Amino acid sequence: MKSMKSKFAIQKNRKGMDISMIIVMKPNAKKESIDKIIRIIEEKGLTPHLSAGKEVTIIGVVGDKTKLQDQNLEIAEDVDKIVAVTESYKLANKKFHPEPTIVKVGNALIGGKDLVIMSGPCAVESREQLFETAHAIKKAGAQILRGGAYKPRTSPYAFQGLEEEGLKFMKEAREETGLAVVCEVTSLAAIEAAVKYVDMLQIGARNMQNFYLLKEAGKTGLPVLLKRGLSATIDEWLNAAEYIIAEGNPNVVLCERGIRTFETATRNTLDISAVPVIKSKSHLPIIVDPSHASGVRGYVKPLSRSAIAVGADGLMIETHPNPAIALSDGPQSLTFPQFEELCDELRPLAALMGKKF
Repeated sequence: MKSMKSKFAIQKNRKGMDISMIIVMKPNAKKESIDKIIRIIEEKGLTPHLSAGKEVTIIGVVGDKTKLQDQNLEIAEDVDKIVAVTESYKLANKKFHPEPTIVKVGNALIGGKDLVIMSGPCAVESREQLFETAHAIKKAGAQILRGGAYKPRTSPYAFQGLEEEGLKFMKEAREETGLAVVCEVTSLAAIEAAVKYVDMLQIGARNMQNFYLLKEAGKTGLPVLLKRGLSATIDEWLNAAEYIIAEGNPNVVLCERGIRTFETATRNTLDISAVPVIKSKSHLPIIVDPSHASGVRGYVKPLSRSAIAVGADGLMIETHPNPAIALSDGPQSLTFPQFEELCDELRPLAALMGKKF
């Protein structure tokens, strides 16, 4: 599998990453001031982790922060402030990395000024179905083709996907259209197959806390789309992201896809507040999946608009050439004309929110 150096310069040890304190340097702090702080941390037997932004440098302290109590670092030259880290997730924490992370997937940039739309069928059923979809969504404005080659289904008798054959179709569709491709992986074997064909791995809601799978996905270096678990809290979700980043892979995109509540009118309940909450807690980009959140085709448009309005970096929307005969999730899939109409409606709203689409 491919590997990638983390921009966080992660140094792993047997006990893992345990940043207890963050030292925020003043804008344009001198290198000598930064080096002095790092030297003090190391002399106390602690480990510094540097995160250098365009203007502000942040130094994470790994270990027992009480060892620095007698150093008065808050008044050291070029130190702006010292922040204690109480959350269990460190690398995904906005305190450690205040600038938004932008994740590159093919030619798409998720987390910046672009509104990125992923679209495609829930399950790859045939080469013809996938190619027809790829051309239609590209014409409408989507940048990434989604498709399920491995389908974890509630019933063992439901269609489970074409597996590697489906991945080959996705690679062919990428070569023909230029769209980046993303596919869900459900096992180590699926990861080992997918890295040969796709631009982004997806960890589905049912596997959000499959920690072994998260670590293996992180090791690939490929961008990872991490969906929120059915009953996961936001902190649990960010801790799941931490598993991926701790493997040296900072390219994580979060996906809010609805959570399980007592309500039965929709498939799940879209937690639209998760978008601003994530933005306040983490530097990671977040997209919304209104298809899985609602399970109802007619609700996809209004939920898409609400996602953009609260600051989502993108959308994942299911489309199908003929939803009536889809092998998976037909009731929530848009037809091509419906998807094109939705994209047209979203453009002025995206512009209003400062996004390009």
